[in-house]
Amino acid sequence: MRPFTGWLTVAVFLLFGAGWMTHLNYAMALSLFVWLFLVIVWVAFGVVHEAETLAEMLGEPLGTLVLTLSIVVIEVVLISAVMLASQGNATLARDTMYAVLMIVLNGVVGLGLLMGGIRHYEQTYNLKGASAYLSVIIPLTIIALVLPNFTTSTHDGTLSPVQAVMFSLLTIGLYGIFLWLQTGRHRGYFVAPDAQPIDPKEMEHQRPEALDKKALLVHFALLLVNILPIVILAKSMAKILDYGIDVTGAPAALGGIVIAVLVFAPEGISALIAIRADRLTRAINLCLGAVTSTLGLTVPAVLGISLFTSHPVLLGLAPSGMVMLVSTLILSSITFSNSRTTMLEGAVHLSLFVVFLVLVFSP
Repeated sequence: MRPFTGWLTVAVFLLFGAGWMTHLNYAMALSLFVWLFLVIVWVAFGVVHEAETLAEMLGEPLGTLVLTLSIVVIEVVLISAVMLASQGNATLARDTMYAVLMIVLNGVVGLGLLMGGIRHYEQTYNLKGASAYLSVIIPLTIIALVLPNFTTSTHDGTLSPVQAVMFSLLTIGLYGIFLWLQTGRHRGYFVAPDAQPIDPKEMEHQRPEALDKKALLVHFALLLVNILPIVILAKSMAKILDYGIDVTGAPAALGGIVIAVLVFAPEGISALIAIRADRLTRAINLCLGAVTSTLGLTVPAVLGISLFTSHPVLLGLAPSGMVMLVSTLILSSITFSNSRTTMLEGAVHLSLFVVFLVLVFSP
């Protein structure tokens, strides 16, 4: 049903979309935005469903990795579409990555830990996995969103071509090493602490033939069938979003927030469901994995588009954003420095999320 809804919308926009985009007005743009937003979220839940099925077949952390990569691919496509549709929206990538960090690390994590604390008093998780995620998130975040404000090659929060290439290669390399460790010798860091211990030597001798290859291929195909309509509709969504922000005079950062909510709503709901079921390690893999993948894939993608199209990409955050970002990273490091969590950590993270929302509309 979900893929059918997505592909039907694709067919309608292929037939009539060009005319609608040419004669956009406020009422039409609002109607089309609501339509596309609901369809994309609905189909994204189909992506989550197929990824959850693959997660059961592949086991952790491969299953969660498939889900986070699928969601982040959608995010990168939407950002790229908006950048190209608006002749290079210079701040969209920055705003989206910042919104993902605030929504996931403060909004979803805060609400989840608060819910988990109320329901289960204390929850345990695999501390080594959370520490591994943060050890990658912190440097990638600082390099992408803070450092550009302090380089002297440029003076407006952008990167020089040499810096863009080197930082992209660094980001890809660090993310690749993390994935290699996550799916290989340190796979045990990303499973629940009460799960069966994973012996790295046994991992090397596991045979993929034990999996049902036919079923895997079917679900991977269904995953693509759900993702492709979102990718195709991204261009139309980008034009409508850009038009709406321009006409209403809304904060430019709102575009990044809309994309972040649009893409990560299904995954965020999955994380909250996992926390309610006292599967905190699973929820942390989803949340911190989403942030890691966002930084690891979005930064190289947008810098590549910038170099290819010669449109600048502004990555450096405003002073208030840098303060919020550093506060969030410090708080996350404290929260995930103990193998048990309570509702207090959730309340503090939610407080920072409220501050983030206030600053968006009254900077």
